[in-house]
Amino acid sequence: MKLFVRHLVLAAVLFALTAAILVYAGVYNVSARAGHLPPTAWLLHFAMRKSVRTHAIGIEVPSLDDTRMIIRGATYFSIGCAACHGEPGNRYTPVVNEMTPRAPPLAPVIGAWKIRELFWVVKNGIKYTGMPAWATAERDDEVWDMVSFLLRLPDLDVEEYRKLAYEPGPRPAQRSAITNLELADRVGSTIEQCARCHGFDGMGRGTTAFPYLAGQKEEYLYRSLRHFANGDRSSGVMEPVAAALFDSAMRQVATHYANTRPVALPVQPPVDRERVARGAAIAAAGLQQKGVPACRHCHGPGNVAENPHFPHLAGQNEDYLRRQLELFKRDARGGTPYAPLMSQVAEGLTQEQMREVAAFYASLPYFASAAK
Repeated sequence: MKLFVRHLVLAAVLFALTAAILVYAGVYNVSARAGHLPPTAWLLHFAMRKSVRTHAIGIEVPSLDDTRMIIRGATYFSIGCAACHGEPGNRYTPVVNEMTPRAPPLAPVIGAWKIRELFWVVKNGIKYTGMPAWATAERDDEVWDMVSFLLRLPDLDVEEYRKLAYEPGPRPAQRSAITNLELADRVGSTIEQCARCHGFDGMGRGTTAFPYLAGQKEEYLYRSLRHFANGDRSSGVMEPVAAALFDSAMRQVATHYANTRPVALPVQPPVDRERVARGAAIAAAGLQQKGVPACRHCHGPGNVAENPHFPHLAGQNEDYLRRQLELFKRDARGGTPYAPLMSQVAEGLTQEQMREVAAFYASLPYFASAAK
């Protein structure tokens, strides 16, 4: 037995020495064009699957049936993922064909993964594959949007996919500060990318999946882009987009949306009138016992402080408002200099109270709140 152990140790030392010599001599070909040897490819893939399965244990899966989640996920996918994985109606680029390993088309393989495993991969990425982690670790809500879309991807045809990911909505007929021609000259393709989510008219492509920007305060929009670009405000979608903009482009986009006259959205009767009424009471008087001030002092309705950093909330979509309050409560929102104040406010609200406040502001007319 001792002789066997000695031989085993000697063999291990010789193997390690040989490997070190080969590495030092540069014999091993690291070219992506050379690919992996079959045993290497199998081992890496096996290790990856086992690692994802283990690390995804315990992840709780929320409801993923909300159409707004699917729309957001499809748009995020088309902006950040399709270039490598392809998309319905648009296959690989020549560059992706030369990757090692090549990013796979996702529709055929989605079914091989559990939902919690998809979430883990999208959030954390995969080493040695070029698959990056989500741009921020703070936005699980965005990652779940992506997972919601991926579960639908195998069943989508080209037309259905393009409608989810690419329809930006109508272009506004008039702008009070920037004409269509001026916009093309000054902002170029930047507004095209913004419109992928927010629409050319700033009304979220006619859905409630994205926040409305039309008529919002210009300084608030500009500062939001700056904070996204700096990473002070967390979003795996907005951070890369904003970081790619020059300061002048940020200001021009902010000017465009601030001076786009909002569309008069029809006010839908609230689904839960009692919830709206409770939200109205919090907005009007706050919660003194919890140190929560009245929302209306900064955000309306009625007479409000004309601070350029205070956004209009009336008529904003409920899902967006609730998400922002939840982020503030977790101290994960960031943004303007008043973000720490909002984190303290949200800390005093329960989950249900955040839903009530969001439902109240969503029940108000948007056009009247943002009109100049």
